[in-house]
Amino acid sequence: MTRKKTRPVKVGNVIVGGDAPVVVQSMTNTDTEDAVRTAMQVADLARAGSELVRITVNTEKAAQAVPEIRDRLDAMGVAVPLVGDFHFNGHKLLSAVPDCAKLLDKYRINPGNVGRGKRRDEQFATMIEIACRYDKPVRIGANWGSLDQELLATMLDDNAKRANPLPLDAINRQAVIESALESAKKAEDIGLPADHIIISCKMSRVQDLIQVYSTLSEQGNYALHLGLTEAGMGSKGIVASTAALAILLQQGIGDTIRISLTPEPGGDRTREVIVAQEILQTMDIRSFTPMVTACPGCGRTSSTYFQELAESIQHYLRDSMPAWKERYAGVEDMNVAVMGCVVNGPGESKHANIGISLPGTGERPVAPVFIDGERDVTLKGDNIAAEFKQIVDRYVESRYG
Repeated sequence: MTRKKTRPVKVGNVIVGGDAPVVVQSMTNTDTEDAVRTAMQVADLARAGSELVRITVNTEKAAQAVPEIRDRLDAMGVAVPLVGDFHFNGHKLLSAVPDCAKLLDKYRINPGNVGRGKRRDEQFATMIEIACRYDKPVRIGANWGSLDQELLATMLDDNAKRANPLPLDAINRQAVIESALESAKKAEDIGLPADHIIISCKMSRVQDLIQVYSTLSEQGNYALHLGLTEAGMGSKGIVASTAALAILLQQGIGDTIRISLTPEPGGDRTREVIVAQEILQTMDIRSFTPMVTACPGCGRTSSTYFQELAESIQHYLRDSMPAWKERYAGVEDMNVAVMGCVVNGPGESKHANIGISLPGTGERPVAPVFIDGERDVTLKGDNIAAEFKQIVDRYVESRYG
């Protein structure tokens, strides 16, 4: 697939748009006033693979915490760029706390939450002027849950005068797009270069998101941030985000993505990073960590051993990547197969870099291992998992070392 050419935007040490790879980002859910917890979560997200991390900046204390958060990250060796998320009072916070304005790598501004009437223009201009002063890029992120009500009212009035009025959903989509693009034009008029602007138009329904970004990509060449807002929890959030983003990415639309999952109680915030990476990797857009091919199981696989091994190997590969990526170039493209019976096991194992075909119900209690398409060794007994991991380690060393 060919990506639509957009203007590259430099965000800290990361390039968004142009010829750069699609960037994965995430957002903390800690209270930013708590600099220790926020820095720790930013570090967790970055280590999981988030290349940009957004933090809420909603109070003066939160803005004052940004320098400490940056210092703590630097002390941990975490260089991930920080994005400040501003709503309602960003003009005040960026003005009152210059160190916050200087140390953030990007500002996120929602045109619907900047102000009303004349104040809206003044407050928006203040934020853009500060971005210009410190040479910071800005994501202008319109969201259909917080649309510019004045713009929407005008569009609804105009629509009502038509002989054949458009449906309300269509007007909402148009309003989101116009809000973002008009704000981008105002930012340029104030002095912010076009290569400092990233656009997003967040919707919470899959078809709306697809239509909005398909239209948006035709109307300019700003770098685009993709994400289904309020995607939801668990499988619903993952499926909805994947359904929307996969179609857009396949069309070459999108320069950076975020998966807005609602964490399950006690759930790990890094899950949204892993899902974003897996969408890109399963579409052959980017590679992040070796992937495991595993069968779903059937009446031939009454034992759960292959399921346990597949899960164990997937975790082992992901946990090994921080060390591997420093030593083994290209290891993220490796494919490992863990299969549960003789039907597809040997065939899938031969297609993978390394594959193991575990015995199904009634089959001989042996597990042939294939390396680069050739049968290498047969494992048996109680230590198959440990022995297979050793084979993986040896393969990584010999192939990518």
